[in-house]
Amino acid sequence: MTVTKQSYTIWFSQRTGSTLLNRALASTGVAGDPSEWLHMDHADPAAFTREQLEERWKCGTTPNGVFGLKIGFEQRWIDAFRVMFELPPHASRAEVWSTAFPNCSKHIYMTRRNKVRLAVSWWRAIVSGEWHREFGQAPKEHDIADRYKYDAIHHLIFESSMREAAIEDFFSESDIVPLTIVYEDFIQDYEGTVRRVLEFLEVPADDVTIAPPSLDKLADEVAEEWVQRFREESQKEWEVKSW
Repeated sequence: MTVTKQSYTIWFSQRTGSTLLNRALASTGVAGDPSEWLHMDHADPAAFTREQLEERWKCGTTPNGVFGLKIGFEQRWIDAFRVMFELPPHASRAEVWSTAFPNCSKHIYMTRRNKVRLAVSWWRAIVSGEWHREFGQAPKEHDIADRYKYDAIHHLIFESSMREAAIEDFFSESDIVPLTIVYEDFIQDYEGTVRRVLEFLEVPADDVTIAPPSLDKLADEVAEEWVQRFREESQKEWEVKSW
């Protein structure tokens, strides 16, 4: 029987490379499988059971006892776990989380510097339905050039910022210092970033093999046109443009 000895959580907002990191870590065989376990089977936090949680532990734990998961911050899960484990109101959110996921002392925070590109990538995924592309797979044909929408991209910039603010507030509340992974750096140094995560998790990794990137970039000429159009439209009334 696999026993969870150590847990860690990857906290992310959309389009920050979390799936790429998830797959890379899972490929090592020593860092758990940090998938979105709480979203499996469209689980409802209010109806979630201890048996379902224990099943997630089994799914995400490698034979060495390391469990991982990734999630965007959702208060509803913390509320559900507080009830599940009958924890008092004064217990911090981090205490609730570490009760649900034993020995969860390690936290990884994924972010992206350029929020305009993040939001354009997010909007492109929404209108095209293509959220990921397997490495080497031919691009899908999309007729989305006319699907640009300023208000939607503007909203997604704000939404990503609010999601990150929620994660950062969670960290600050409990003096958690996460390992921060920046998307732009990650894609420039894929293997080095994965090894930095393994070191942070204190997982022996001298003989570990890391699978090559499993996903291709989705950014294309349409996405770049949208980035530049949004940049220009956002600053058209500015005397001094920032970008």
